Amino acid sequence: MNKRRPSFRNAWWIFFAGLFFLYALPVRARQLASTPANSRRTLTQGGIYLVFPFENAGAAPNLDWIGEGLEELTIQRLSAAGQQVYSHAGRLNEMDMSGFPPSAKLSRATMLRIAQEMDADYVIFGSFTSDGKILTVDARVLRVSPVALLPVVHESLPFDEPMTLHARMAWQLLRTTNPNYPLSFNEFFKMQRPLTLAAFEQYVRGLLANEDEARLRYLKEAARLAPDWPDPAFALGQVYFQRNDCNSALPWFARVPISHARSVEAVFATGVCRLRLGQPDKAAETFTSLQEDLHHNLISGADLPEILNNLALAEARQGSMSTAKTALGRARDVDPDEDDYPFNLGLLALQDNDFAAASTHFREALDREPDNAEDAAFLIYA
Repeated sequence: MNKRRPSFRNAWWIFFAGLFFLYALPVRARQLASTPANSRRTLTQGGIYLVFPFENAGAAPNLDWIGEGLEELTIQRLSAAGQQVYSHAGRLNEMDMSGFPPSAKLSRATMLRIAQEMDADYVIFGSFTSDGKILTVDARVLRVSPVALLPVVHESLPFDEPMTLHARMAWQLLRTTNPNYPLSFNEFFKMQRPLTLAAFEQYVRGLLANEDEARLRYLKEAARLAPDWPDPAFALGQVYFQRNDCNSALPWFARVPISHARSVEAVFATGVCRLRLGQPDKAAETFTSLQEDLHHNLISGADLPEILNNLALAEARQGSMSTAKTALGRARDVDPDEDDYPFNLGLLALQDNDFAAASTHFREALDREPDNAEDAAFLIYA
């Protein structure tokens, strides 16, 4: 099967006469949770997990949030235990590209197909019921290759003890995929962040809210109830970032510690905010530091072209054209399929009135993306 090349390279805007694209991080780098430093030395990663919302098998629609909550909590639990897990946003992005609405109820076959497209090794799904007093959860693991449906994990506890119930469930799921899983439940549980049901409910309702104001209200309440929990802070930063309110986003992103799985995204968004606020010197410092940290921590794919592209923009805005060209050249080499990096090199050459070099770069961009009318237009112009 042909593997889909991970990308999330939407251009947010174009700057003409110094034109560049600002990038979001790619799906695999942006939405596959990093392994916490304290778990790398303890566990061997057993594959990549893709988690779907749990189905509400009861008759209480006011508990639907629990289904998404169990998905998010499973992602967090497995990530904290050193496993690689696609984020909620990563799943939604893939479903959108496959033509499925976010709330679609998917068959096992469809879940399997989406997992194959995302190069996941395991699919986690399940259902829950509650009578208001007892919460019962059934979870399953679907192995992608060779395809196999692993035994059901069944847990039931009082409704006000969902965190303990879920921790037991997540531990059992890991044991179904790896019968020799090395940690006892107590060891696994110690790796998890203590969370109250109240804070977690507000956080999940914030993730599910359709309107920004409701989303902000729920997330701020979650941050108030759990001030040391980075996830609401990161989510609040994202909301403000998407609204282009960088002055509000930056303090929330600053609350995401470097050890957190979403820290790379938070730092990257901080750099983009510095560019949006007209602070290219601070943006360059941020992107340079991020590159160095990725290299120092030996994270796979440390030379992320999206970081290099935005570093080039920051340097070009400060007049450091040679440094900008070097960064863009590295981005072009790292990602030989993407046409935007040679295109941006062509724009730099146009600024220098070097039309021969610009033609070379635009021709390379067009070779990479033959149907791109913009590449063709700038090649003709050059």
